[in-house]
Amino acid sequence: MSEPALEMRQVGKTHGQGAQRVDALIAVDLTVAPGELVAVTGRSGSGKTTLLNMAGALDEPTTGTITVDGQRLGEMSRTELARLRRLSVGYVFQQFNLLPALTAVENVTLPLELDGMNLAEARRLGEIALAEVGLDGMADRFPDQLSGGEQQRVAIARGLVGPRRLLLADEPTGALDETTSDNILRIIRQRCDAGAAALLVTHEPAYAAWADRVVRLRDGRVESISERPPVESLVETGP
Repeated sequence: MSEPALEMRQVGKTHGQGAQRVDALIAVDLTVAPGELVAVTGRSGSGKTTLLNMAGALDEPTTGTITVDGQRLGEMSRTELARLRRLSVGYVFQQFNLLPALTAVENVTLPLELDGMNLAEARRLGEIALAEVGLDGMADRFPDQLSGGEQQRVAIARGLVGPRRLLLADEPTGALDETTSDNILRIIRQRCDAGAAALLVTHEPAYAAWADRVVRLRDGRVESISERPPVESLVETGP
């Protein structure tokens, strides 16, 4: 049995102290295996993005341990964590986080180039990733020459480029139409079927239905974990 791509044990995240204390995550246990797509659902403020930030080594837990690709994050230096993010973790941010001075393909290939890949090979992989998300021929456009949906697809291509072992996607289809969204979910599903692991934060029941498991958060805690539930069971109800 292969080791998990992501393992979280009793992970908690607390902000502030005393009366200002906020428990963003509380005693979260979660394991994601290679080949598995796990959707994370829950109302706004339930801890979904915090969980993703913990998994991607973008923030440190207050309590508990996190292991990515066999490496315990709490035992790694900042340099080692940065290298892990470049090599093993693909992150699709909700706010795109594209660099305006770089072209689409330069935004996509930046993690590869930072890790020392030669420019020609990086560009080749970048153009493949852009074509996967429907942006073939747009490699040399700058972000301000692209629509919001196109910028989001560049951000998705950046998260998918290269041999990523763990994909983390925070509402990756928010600015996309239904057809393009389905294509993006299909790409993520295919990457998982080929051996990657993925965590997908989504409010959309139809997109959560692509997952092998659905983790529902409520007030920072794991409320439930279900296996490929029917779409109607994922619909949010009540305030």
